[in-house]
Amino acid sequence: MQPTVFRHPDRPQLRFRPFKALSHFRQLLKDKEDTEQVFHIFECLPRKSFVPEARAFVESARGQRLMASEPYLPTILDDHDTLKKLPAGTVGRAYVDFMEREGLSAAGLVAEEKKMRGDRPSYGDQLEWYGNRLRDTHDLLHVLTGYGRDALGEQCVLGFTYGQNRNPGNLFISYLGGLELKRKIKAGAPVLSAIREGQRHGRAAANIVNESIIDLLAEPIEEARKRLNIGQPTQYSRAHETYRSKGINPYNFLAAAA
Repeated sequence: MQPTVFRHPDRPQLRFRPFKALSHFRQLLKDKEDTEQVFHIFECLPRKSFVPEARAFVESARGQRLMASEPYLPTILDDHDTLKKLPAGTVGRAYVDFMEREGLSAAGLVAEEKKMRGDRPSYGDQLEWYGNRLRDTHDLLHVLTGYGRDALGEQCVLGFTYGQNRNPGNLFISYLGGLELKRKIKAGAPVLSAIREGQRHGRAAANIVNESIIDLLAEPIEEARKRLNIGQPTQYSRAHETYRSKGINPYNFLAAAA
């Protein structure tokens, strides 16, 4: 159902608490499965421009159309049978291949966020709808950018996302995660360069969250990348080449660390 209230009156104002965010990041390093810490990090590093940008979008004619036509993206993204009917080479077909190969679903990402949120309430306002689009397009960014789900690929997607929306939480996790990766896997790979490149590409590209996802899924993927101005992940590819040249599988850093 299309939300009618921009901001629920019970929605709290978040405070910027970087040292608290660092404490949560340290907890996450101790237990990678403790994903609740990710939510706390974003909660401690709110983006000042989020509310005015969300308002400008949801009150625009385009935003109003998308709230009506795409009220809940997981329903669209998890309809693999429909997406498989799209022509080969489209974003939708590439997305289905990626999600099925990785054993992922958009609904699973929603469930993970609910787990991270704990007993915090849902407000059902337009701010939430806009924020959910940021969440639900995460795996689509992997497909569009060419960054995999390896440890470095995830940091690069966060860098790209920061370039798109300037959320300090994305910047914080991407670079601290990159530094931790360099500390654990000493291979001389251009880890931070890859993250910075992802950040530049996100800044240069059209904002994916403002796109019609239904239309984007039907678009040929190379044409979509060109239209959206998404650059090639050259530093990320170089990093993978460096790892492999030293006998390290970038998708299995646990073995390398051991």
